[in-house]
Parts: sequence; C-alpha cells; structure tokens
Amino acid sequence: MSWNEEKVAKLKELWGKGSTASQIAEIIGGISRNAVIGKAHRLNLSAKIKTRNSPKNYDLLNSNKKLSNPAKGRKNKFKSLIIEKDFEPENPKQLEELDENSCKWPIGHPNEKSFYFCGRSSLKDFSYCKLHLLYAYQPKGKKDDTIEKEEETELIQKKTKSA
Repeated sequence: MSWNEEKVAKLKELWGKGSTASQIAEIIGGISRNAVIGKAHRLNLSAKIKTRNSPKNYDLLNSNKKLSNPAKGRKNKFKSLIIEKDFEPENPKQLEELDENSCKWPIGHPNEKSFYFCGRSSLKDFSYCKLHLLYAYQPKGKKDDTIEKEEETELIQKKTKSA
C-alpha cells in the first residue's frame, strides 16, 4: 500500500477531527489501522490525549458524583476502626483452619515454619479483622494534612503495640 498525497491529506484531516485510527483506515480504505498509526507517527501528528467516554458512561459517572457525599469518603468509613481502643487477641491459624469468619492476614513468610494467618474474627464482607483492615484499605485521593496523618500513624502504632 502506498500513501499518495490525497490519502495523506485525508489522514491529516480526519486525525485532526479526532477520528480513531480504525475509523480513518475504514474511510480511506485499503489500509490497516496500524498503517494509519505508523503514518501519523511519521508525520509527527499530535498524539491523541482525549479519552473516549460514551454519553451513557458519562451520564452515569456524573450521576454517581451527585449521589456521593464528598465528606463521606473512604477514609471516614474506617475512622471508626481507628477510634476503637481494643482489638481481640490474635488467634494463629494455618491455612486449613481458616473459615469465612477468620482474618486471612498472613503473618511471616510462607516458606517459614512459623508462618500463620491472624485468625481474629473478620468483619462482615471483608477478609480481615479490624486491625488489618486499617493496613489493607488505605484512603485514596487527596493527601491529608501532615499533622492529621501523623496523629493517625501514632494511633495505629499504639494499637498494634497493644494488640
């Protein structure tokens, strides 16, 4: 397949409008998607940065944002666990002894003889106990204030020492 001036002009036009490489290949005809991408690269056409969201997905995303309360984030879900003062004692279990209500947090390395799982009571709909849930599920998104984060870290360290 050879690129002539007419095809190159059409490629530039369609690329500028935001058409996908597959769409351009179909419109021009007789070329593959990869050929379009290769030619666009050789012509130094700008990389496509736009993400494609279908209107249905876009509406769904916006409706979810409206429904969710920004103050009730992932961090707040686990804040009550940090406030709690006492954790039940560890109940070491081997893999065969675990059930759906046991904390499945691994302690040690699987190749060691001393390896076991936490074994405390896990929370409903989670695989871990309250303490290990704090490790497993970290808040995401904006960084918290340094002071607040240091306070939480100190509190978690106190909890792990007392557990």
